Amino acid sequence: MLQATVKLCCGIAHDHLRRLWGEGEQNFSYFSAFTLAPKARCTEPGGDISTHRFSGTDLSYIHQGERALQRALSILQHPPSWQAEAVLDAGAAVSSAVLPGLGRVFRVEAVLAAPVGWLHRELFEELEQMPRWNPSLSRVEVLQRLGEDTLVTHEVTATSPVGRRDFVSVRHRRRTQAAVYLVGTAARLEWLPAQEGCVRAETRLSCIALQPLAGDPGCTRVTWLLSVDLKGWIPAAVTDRVLPRCQVDFIGHLRRHLSNLSGCL
Repeated sequence: MLQATVKLCCGIAHDHLRRLWGEGEQNFSYFSAFTLAPKARCTEPGGDISTHRFSGTDLSYIHQGERALQRALSILQHPPSWQAEAVLDAGAAVSSAVLPGLGRVFRVEAVLAAPVGWLHRELFEELEQMPRWNPSLSRVEVLQRLGEDTLVTHEVTATSPVGRRDFVSVRHRRRTQAAVYLVGTAARLEWLPAQEGCVRAETRLSCIALQPLAGDPGCTRVTWLLSVDLKGWIPAAVTDRVLPRCQVDFIGHLRRHLSNLSGCL
């Protein structure tokens, strides 16, 4: 369950980042080097979006996603003093920092043998298919698509010894010349209470930044920021130990998924 929590918050975002910042805005000009879906219209306030198409509630979700993005960008561009976490995995580096309003934020950094475009599709466009390769998830459903860059989603974790969690999230993406950013934060839907047998958890902030690896456009540098409130009776000390491990596990599931589809990349 806890593994799922992290992987979900991936309604789904790592000191090489400075190179990223130096190139301009962020997560997954690789557009000329990678096959991506046609560039979506910007849904940020003041961007190219026809507001008359959306209700006031819809616009509030779009703006909530944009605010989450700006907060994540601020952390990435002005990094705090990250402290390494003792997670044994040669393929991923995990660190954390305590930030005002977010509590402890975990950052995982890894390089994956797949182009940005493929990861972007798996983690945003094909979000509902995630339970097929992530065993910690029972269900992921897109409740609303608001334009091309904002989703409202519901995720339910698989059964585990410590119980189940479900999440309702606003997910928002930003595609730039330097990277693709996939952010998520908790949304409130009065008509969708916590599922039976589940505790409704909340993603304070998730941001996955996807950047093509310098010199090898077939690989992607992934930076994932995550802050989660699991709710229930799980002590914070336990959460702080388990979440970084779960982030690394998620990267492992994604690597195996990549390996199984290597001929399709």
